[in-house]
Amino acid sequence: LSKQLDIRVGRKVPLALGMRYGTPSLPEALIELAAEGVTRIVVLPLYPQYARATVGSTVTRLKQLSTPTLACIEGYCNHPAYINALASNVRDHWEKHGRGQMLLISVQGIPRQVALKGDTYADQCAETARLLAAQLKLHTGEWQLTFQSRFGKAEWLQPYTDIKLQDLAAAGVKTVDVVCPGFAADCLETLEEIALRYAETYLEAGGHALRYIPALNDRPEHIQALVELVMARLAV
Repeated sequence: LSKQLDIRVGRKVPLALGMRYGTPSLPEALIELAAEGVTRIVVLPLYPQYARATVGSTVTRLKQLSTPTLACIEGYCNHPAYINALASNVRDHWEKHGRGQMLLISVQGIPRQVALKGDTYADQCAETARLLAAQLKLHTGEWQLTFQSRFGKAEWLQPYTDIKLQDLAAAGVKTVDVVCPGFAADCLETLEEIALRYAETYLEAGGHALRYIPALNDRPEHIQALVELVMARLAV
C-alpha cells in the first residue's frame, strides 16, 4: 500500500499502522506520524462495513487523542474497486478448486439490539453481499448472507453461519464455499472459526466439503482499492 501510494502521489507518503486493541497502538501510530511532521491524517480503518463498535470507536478514540486534522474513511461497503476485488478473488478460487453448490457470504455479527438502535452495519453488509452476488452473476438460492462470531446469550444478527451450514447439509447441499468480505486479512475468525471449526460442523451435519475462500489480504486488486480510497481523501 505504501509503495503504491508513493507512486500515485509522486512522493513519499508517510504511513503508519495503528490498532484499536493491540500493538502498534493508535497513540504509537500518531507519534510516528508526528515525527514525520504530518499535520493532516487520512484514516483508513480496515473495516469495509461501518459499525459503531469498529469504525465508530476508532474514529472516536483518535479524536480523543487530540490528533491533527482527520479525514476519516468510514466504511467502503459498496466501493466499486472493493467489490471488483472480492469478485476477482472468488472467481480465482473457483477456477482453481471448482464451484460449490452454495456461496455463503459470512460477516462478523453484532447484537440484534445494536442494529435496532440505528447501527447501519447490517444494511451495509447486505449491500456488499448483493453487489458481490451481482458481479458473480449468482441467482437467488445460489448465495446467502450469514453472520458469524456471536457470543453471550443475547440474540445477534441472523441467520447464523454455523446454523445455516447445518441446515444446508440437512437439505442435501454437499459443497459450500464461504467468503468473508468483512475481513481485510485472514485472522482467527476466518482461518480457525470458518475454515476449521465451521468446516467440522458442516461435515458432522452431513456435508461433504466446506471450501473457505481466503480474505483479500495483499491481492493487487485489494491494494488498488485501498489506494483509490486514500487518494480520494488526499485530494480533498
